[in-house]
Amino acid sequence: MTDSVRLDIDKPLWDQSTFIGRVKHFFWVTDPRTCIVSEDTLDAAKQLVNEYRVGKEPPGTTREQVIYAKKLYESAFHPDTGDKQNVFGRMSFQVPGGMAITGAMLQFYRTAPAVVFWQWVNQSFNALVNYTNRNAKSPTTTTQLGVAYISATASAMFTAVGCKTFWQRRASPLLQRYVPFAAVAAANCVNIPLMRQNELLYGIDVYDENDNKVTQSRVAAAKGITQVVISRIIMCAPGMTILPIIMERLERYPWMQRIKPLHAPFQVMGVGCFLIFMVPVACALFPQRCSLKTSTLEWLEPEMFMKLKETCAGRELPRYVYFNKGL
Repeated sequence: MTDSVRLDIDKPLWDQSTFIGRVKHFFWVTDPRTCIVSEDTLDAAKQLVNEYRVGKEPPGTTREQVIYAKKLYESAFHPDTGDKQNVFGRMSFQVPGGMAITGAMLQFYRTAPAVVFWQWVNQSFNALVNYTNRNAKSPTTTTQLGVAYISATASAMFTAVGCKTFWQRRASPLLQRYVPFAAVAAANCVNIPLMRQNELLYGIDVYDENDNKVTQSRVAAAKGITQVVISRIIMCAPGMTILPIIMERLERYPWMQRIKPLHAPFQVMGVGCFLIFMVPVACALFPQRCSLKTSTLEWLEPEMFMKLKETCAGRELPRYVYFNKGL
């Protein structure tokens, strides 16, 4: 490499102990433009990252080339397995995918069939995203995936139809616009834990500060999944709570009533404007490399704590263990 100062290719460019540092990192890594990069370019980026990791990158490789390869690699390949992710499940696809589906949910909320259809589309998309961004050290069977998908989709549909039926008689037209958000929030609380149920059942690998595996933990899995649920709800909240107020006001104007076919594209673009900022902000709410006190492990999972003590025999126990919480 032509620059004498080498990057730590496996660490973020910004300090992840601060919220601002995490926001900068996720603005960078969830860039929607990476979704249209060719497969060959992604494979070349992975190859360069792997070569740079062992100091065997091609002569003349610049720092900018390494940073761009790192960006493509982190946006398209799973951090646990190194496998290329389905493009529709990547966090970098959240803006184009989320804006289209959320805009449609906000526009077509007036009839029960439309509510059911768009909730099904949304939860199918969410299931793919949740599976793609899981902690891949905990494999999930096809049966478990099927049960999780059906349960999450059904919960979203029942919540949406139930809210619509209840609010249709008692709520104002503005409040009825919040049916999609209520359904999405409820479904996230079901979809994510079910798609990652093996983590809750068997625990996930946790590591010391030097990235040495020390034990597994179900508590760590529960903490990580809870943070992901909160992040996902916050991610969609502004677009699904502020945009209905804007549309309610705009639709009172005659000029807006004359362009009804443009209402759906307008809402899609509006959601996109929110998601451009909310995807990285929501991902940055909690550190990707999440921590858990070993004292918590001792209290809630004594059997896993004993395994930790056996692994660390002869040296001081770490105060914290670390794990990938997923996205």
